[in-house]
Amino acid sequence: MTHSRLHLFQGYGIELEYMIVDRDSLEVKSISDELLKHELGVYGSDFDNGLVTWSNEIVLHVVELKSSKPEWDFEPLQISFHENIRLINNILSERNAMLLPTAAHPFMVPSKETKLWPHDNNEVYTVYNAIFDCSGHGWSNLQSTHLNLPFGDQKEFAKLHAAIRIILPLLPALCASSPILDGKPTGVADTRLTYYKTNQSRIPSITGQIIPEAVDSEAEYHEVIFKKIKKDIEPFDPENILDPIWVNSRGAITRFDRGSIEIRIMDVQECPSADLAIVTLVIETLKALTAERFMSMNEQMKWDVAPLAALLDKTIVDGSHAIFENTDYLKIFGINKGTATAKEIWQTIIAYHTKTGNVMLNKYMPELTVILEEGTLSDRILKSLDGNYSIEDLKKVYKQLALCLAENKMFLAM
Repeated sequence: MTHSRLHLFQGYGIELEYMIVDRDSLEVKSISDELLKHELGVYGSDFDNGLVTWSNEIVLHVVELKSSKPEWDFEPLQISFHENIRLINNILSERNAMLLPTAAHPFMVPSKETKLWPHDNNEVYTVYNAIFDCSGHGWSNLQSTHLNLPFGDQKEFAKLHAAIRIILPLLPALCASSPILDGKPTGVADTRLTYYKTNQSRIPSITGQIIPEAVDSEAEYHEVIFKKIKKDIEPFDPENILDPIWVNSRGAITRFDRGSIEIRIMDVQECPSADLAIVTLVIETLKALTAERFMSMNEQMKWDVAPLAALLDKTIVDGSHAIFENTDYLKIFGINKGTATAKEIWQTIIAYHTKTGNVMLNKYMPELTVILEEGTLSDRILKSLDGNYSIEDLKKVYKQLALCLAENKMFLAM
């Protein structure tokens, strides 16, 4: 997102990705270019519609809705996201299509159904496809929520980056929404992230271990992360089309040119209010971490990648039910016992915010209560399916999810 330099927590960029599917069969429809052309009059990659902009993605069955500029008040943004979803659904209805939420289509066959964006700026997609083959689940069947957070200078970068590293392992425990692929349960709450971790393994330095390395300056970031990526992609990119700055695919990526860090490991939810509830909780927790309320920045910086990555692996598989046995990590949030579930950690964090008089979460407590009491969206999807995974059963549940998106309502297990 392009914007004038903001300081910590002065505004946020939110991006939500959705699938375009047939209203009846739920099969993907590769018509995002036609959707954008409907508004632009020509094929193009961005349609600015006030608070919200529509954008293309690497594949033709996905459209991204993003805040047109950084926002700090999410109430009008949530309303605008919902209005744009309704507008898009109206346009798509002419082709018997609609938007579908969640981080993965339950029965798409990427090898047969993937169609890459063929219009402007597709040179990068072509190179990526040549290197990685983008017709797999991790490329063409994934939708996420991105949160862009600003920093104004090197000191703010160091604080924000350190805090984000600490919180990343907990995110799938709130956000997991991809329990089904190829028409059956994967046994993993956040299947999207299992592919995110491995789909660029041909060049391992691109994603690292998802958790970014502990660095506290732009110079160190370039030395530790960008330099290695640049060296490793050179043999695959003779025309020098790929830039390590945006090839970097860690769970949080830093754009020093924009003064922002983008968190990328959140599965998209069933409706904007759910996404903004989660985003608000994440932001308020990052505020507490950067203010050193839980632990000092020096202590945050001492955390190596490996133990944080091990915790992330747990929440990817088990979501909110993941059991954390790392007592040092539990102590960050004042939990002084041998084990705790990821859900218990989030409950402890929310209790902290309530105790300290944080009112920012009040509006979103209904959504957060559903997520923490009824389970992640992955939990609720599996509960609704109740062991029945026929195409008809999947359609029934996912059509209900499409309705939740259209109405901006939380999904409750049927």
